[in-house]
Amino acid sequence: MATNGKILVTGATGQQGGAVARELLARGHKIRAMTRNPEKERARALTKLGAEIIRGDLDDPASLKKVTQGVWGVFAVQNTWEAGVEKEEQQGKRLAEIAKKAGVQHYLYSSVGSAHRNTGIPHFDNKWRVEETVRALDFPSHTIIRPVFFMENFISPWFKPSIDEGKLAVGIRPDTVLQMIAVEDIGKFVTWAFNKHEELNGRAIDIAGDARTMPETAEIFSSALGRKIEFVRTPIEQVRQFSEDFAIMLEWFDAVGYNADIEAITEESGIRPLTLTEWAIKVYKTLETAKS
Repeated sequence: MATNGKILVTGATGQQGGAVARELLARGHKIRAMTRNPEKERARALTKLGAEIIRGDLDDPASLKKVTQGVWGVFAVQNTWEAGVEKEEQQGKRLAEIAKKAGVQHYLYSSVGSAHRNTGIPHFDNKWRVEETVRALDFPSHTIIRPVFFMENFISPWFKPSIDEGKLAVGIRPDTVLQMIAVEDIGKFVTWAFNKHEELNGRAIDIAGDARTMPETAEIFSSALGRKIEFVRTPIEQVRQFSEDFAIMLEWFDAVGYNADIEAITEESGIRPLTLTEWAIKVYKTLETAKS
């Protein structure tokens, strides 16, 4: 189902942006994929799928003015861990303001689950402030998607090294239930939101695919990998030495936690997101195949 015109996808060679770009293209949308490096392998792969690749930088207003010209919609995502909390907020507000001046008709911002709940987590609260900017700009239509913890985090440098050694090392209690989502499903929900932009105008939607404790997660990974993975709780002070922001988030997981209504959003969207078991089987099989 096509929208009224081309969609600019920011972060198109990253995790979220890449998933969104691939899903939009698969569903017949025309996209302009923004990247700082059009020569990247991932950028070339999107070209083969039919994307227009364009150079752009979230810190360069001139490039943002160029990439937003002539597009109907924008998918906006920024990366805290790359930019830092303050700069991410600046990037998010800057892109929204420039898109509004460029005449963008539908703006879709990727925030974070529970951004609206005064979490006290720096990289959640800054996204709430970006959300407020998007709402204040009064686009003809806008939607905010709020994904929870990425399943892909488990294959990132944060967690994969310990998993490779047989330990799922996470700084939360063993009884804490953590909502999570596969990145490919973010692409599906975003595409749904673009297709239903009129019905979903003004909505902010928390999305998740599964909810598991870390001991349950370790069991799922053990089964998928065919070897024992044991959950080990990382001391929170050790996490804090690495990142105060990350430590605050883990403490919030223990005390409060996400509250996406998985059943309701599945029913409304018609999208059945991957469970952690399905994701682990799919991803670890791919990784093992790549090794061989």
